[in-house]
Amino acid sequence: MTLSDTASGGPANFDRAAEERTTTDLTEARTDASVRVLVVAGDAAPLSAPDRLLWVPPSDVPDDATWAFLGRSGEGERLLLAALPAAESDVFPAPAGWASLRTAAPALSSEEAGAFVAGLSLSRWLLDSPFCAACGTRCDIRDAGWSRRCPACGRQHFPRTDPAVIVAITSAADPDALLLGSNVLWGPDRFSCFAGFAEAGESLESAVHREVLEESGVAVTDVRYRGSQAWPFPRSLMVGFLATAVDDAAARADGEEIATLRWFSRAEIGAGLAGESALRLPGPASISHRLISDWYAGNA
Repeated sequence: MTLSDTASGGPANFDRAAEERTTTDLTEARTDASVRVLVVAGDAAPLSAPDRLLWVPPSDVPDDATWAFLGRSGEGERLLLAALPAAESDVFPAPAGWASLRTAAPALSSEEAGAFVAGLSLSRWLLDSPFCAACGTRCDIRDAGWSRRCPACGRQHFPRTDPAVIVAITSAADPDALLLGSNVLWGPDRFSCFAGFAEAGESLESAVHREVLEESGVAVTDVRYRGSQAWPFPRSLMVGFLATAVDDAAARADGEEIATLRWFSRAEIGAGLAGESALRLPGPASISHRLISDWYAGNA
């Protein structure tokens, strides 16, 4: 059993329509009133309601946006992305205001959450990486926003995705205990799973063993894949695992990334998920929340 589509960022109906990227004319699409556009300014997008993105016609988009073909809706509408830098105030009025992905995602449908994730990920790349990494020349946008080509050296560039592992650790001795850690940048009552980026030439499974040992001092066994989630902060693919500690007593915080860690009982996790204790667990938009809640429910 793996994580649900909603938790893993896999939308049920949002269609990337990748085969249309080489044929889509963005200039033509921007004049088509039937096209719907997701405007992303920094990390925020407009909402038509607390649980709905606001899709606008191309004519409502500011002139300085960077454009891309996003895909098609479940109803077949063409969807475009208009990427803008972060703004001090709302780019234009929205009925339910503007919200970040972290804030909006828990209430959005799987289709719209998937579109927001794709749009934010692509927007960051379009705005942050306009120059060739090899020679420094400004690149031309190709494939309707999904690639770049350097006019000087001919290099092709694509949006970068960095794989990272995220791991919930179960006890070797107690089936009702889960090990969580608190990052040095967080408050004392906030705990989550252990996570880190895969290094060059490293498998995901090796990254699990290394990251968990580095951060918690725990060697693990029985590493099980649970699902994945695109997470554009900054450009990650979070790959979720469940693993079992070899020796519970070996647990200790590294003091660099993890300030403190502890074993939590199933009852403590349940109270934290329900908001009935001081324990602060990850929000429902994150794969870490699903790893913890699935373990709590006995679905891991």
